[in-house]
Amino acid sequence: MKAMKAEYEPYTGELIEAPQTIIRDHMDWPSSFPFMVSTTEGVSPGFQRMHWHHALEINYIRRGHGFYLINGIKYNFVEGDILLINAHDLHRAFENEDLMMDVFLFDPALLAVDLRYDPELLRPFRDIGIHFTNLLDRNADTIPELVQLLQRIKGEMDNKDISHIPLVRALLTEFLVLVNRNFAVQHTGPAPMKHRGMLALKEVIRTMEQNLSFPWTLKQLADLAHLSPSRFSALFQLAVGTSPLDYLIQLRLIHAVHLLESTDLKIIQIAADCGFRNLSNFNRLFKQQVGKSPSELRHQQGGTDGMI
Repeated sequence: MKAMKAEYEPYTGELIEAPQTIIRDHMDWPSSFPFMVSTTEGVSPGFQRMHWHHALEINYIRRGHGFYLINGIKYNFVEGDILLINAHDLHRAFENEDLMMDVFLFDPALLAVDLRYDPELLRPFRDIGIHFTNLLDRNADTIPELVQLLQRIKGEMDNKDISHIPLVRALLTEFLVLVNRNFAVQHTGPAPMKHRGMLALKEVIRTMEQNLSFPWTLKQLADLAHLSPSRFSALFQLAVGTSPLDYLIQLRLIHAVHLLESTDLKIIQIAADCGFRNLSNFNRLFKQQVGKSPSELRHQQGGTDGMI
């Protein structure tokens, strides 16, 4: 396999200019239907990092338990729970034990025709934090009916029988109608972080991701958000669930896993490209977080564990 070199712009003390100010996760939609369903076991690297996207997201917890951080609010979930995640929400999933979930992603444009006749159809997403919560009330009588609709949607998307697309749209519309009718609340609990604070964090996380090898200090990261180190740390901990520098290590290790699995770069080069100046420290942290050493992961992928 040809070696792939990670491409990062060197940190210059200024936010990197990009065609879009804040990078969001790209959705590679099927050409004819902007709707995707997947089943995940555990928390994939993409879900471990803070991320956001234009798509609307529904999660159904099939097994296990864990928690989400969504715009600075923690939601503990268990088997049978349903969560809604709005477009642009900054979120991150954590597994506690034996987690399996179905993830439904769709472009709001999918329901453009329906919204013409019912502008309130997407209210369960639009009014999250006002009249709806991300985690639907697990004790509500309507939950079994919602679960059945999600299972039918997944079955249709998996089997792709004749006319499955209009049926999926109809089932999704029914799901949203039932949520709209049965899950509005007067008080949603803790308010999500204000938009300005989330915008600053997105900028910082984007810059961290684009400059993983830079030897960041807490002060430098706080300066990007125009906050004091103490205020920045508190805000970051609230939204992300860990300290800025600990999260940076997680980002570096996630990228190291990607490079080990997709390139033939030497392990010592991967460590350097991911911002680790000390190879033994890289190996220790990698084993601690991933559960196996870099060389063990590479052997698992059928590669060699050459260090230099």
